[in-house]
Amino acid sequence: MRVTLSVIKADVGSIGGHLTPSTEVLETVAEHIHENGHKYLIDHRVHFTGDDVAILMTHERGADDAGIHGLAFEALMAGAKTAKAQGLYGAGQDLLKDAFSGNVRGMGPAVAEMTFDERPNEPFLFFAADKTDPGAFNLPLYLAFTDPMNTPGLILSPELGNGFEFVIMDVNNTERDRVIRLKAPAELYDIAALLRNPERYVVEAIYAADGSQAVAVATSRLHNIAGKYTGKDDPVMLVRVQKQFPATGEVVAPYHLAPYVAGAMRGSHNMPLMPVQLNSTISYFDGPPIVTCAAFCVHQGRLVGPTDVFDHPFWDTVRANCAAKAIDMRRQGFFGPAMLPMDELEYTGIVERLTALDKRFKLR
Repeated sequence: MRVTLSVIKADVGSIGGHLTPSTEVLETVAEHIHENGHKYLIDHRVHFTGDDVAILMTHERGADDAGIHGLAFEALMAGAKTAKAQGLYGAGQDLLKDAFSGNVRGMGPAVAEMTFDERPNEPFLFFAADKTDPGAFNLPLYLAFTDPMNTPGLILSPELGNGFEFVIMDVNNTERDRVIRLKAPAELYDIAALLRNPERYVVEAIYAADGSQAVAVATSRLHNIAGKYTGKDDPVMLVRVQKQFPATGEVVAPYHLAPYVAGAMRGSHNMPLMPVQLNSTISYFDGPPIVTCAAFCVHQGRLVGPTDVFDHPFWDTVRANCAAKAIDMRRQGFFGPAMLPMDELEYTGIVERLTALDKRFKLR
């Protein structure tokens, strides 16, 4: 069966600042999908990660379908309406436009979609991140799909040994999408040269040697859409696993590093990425940036799962190490690499302050 997986996620309002959506907001979104989705969907799930509500859908209508995107957009708008009625913080903040125009790309929500012919056994992982941007997935994907030190399947499995093709987007180009396709291992160093800069170059998709898609990442940047910085982009990602793709354990293993990524308080810091359980809230310093991983199988478009990948005793140690890294970085306060470069800061007050100070400098 040919099936499409679609994930659409947005912050539509949260309790106590940027912490978590209310139960009523989640119920509103879920009820809208349940009542109206039968016309479009085979199956669906509604989760939250931090202050973002995510809708996972299966259907046969392909990517960028107006019906699917319209359904999700209307559900998120309904959630935002409930959030406004409750006086929640940032109600509807990721919905940058209120008139639906065919699909939600360019309207604020994060979108990741894949269409493929189901294998007899079709496992996949759904990652959702909060308080960070799409580049947060660069290093885990690089390690999972190119490095035999992380992924022994690259030397043990004949299928994986054929390598993968990375589609990498230049997200700083605001006029139109600009992408490059590079193959691993042949162009491994070129891939590394780009992915080292996660604020500009991000993985959009990865394909196996047989042409089947393994990965889809939401790559939209909110400040490109709005014309100004409106918050971190809080990306989602779909990853097919096993057989001609890396195993589940090989895909999730890199998250033990808790790599430093952009995000946290006011979206303006470098903080470690913490793997957390599904439906986790935000806490310390509006962070640290978090990522969840829900494992599913899909058969005839029907979802089985989720299994919470990061809800295991192993990840408690990782979380403890991540917390220590976060505290160490916070000790640097505003200084040096603790904060993002000027062009990535969410708030422009410091730029205006420096502009005013520049006028007071005198030649000696």
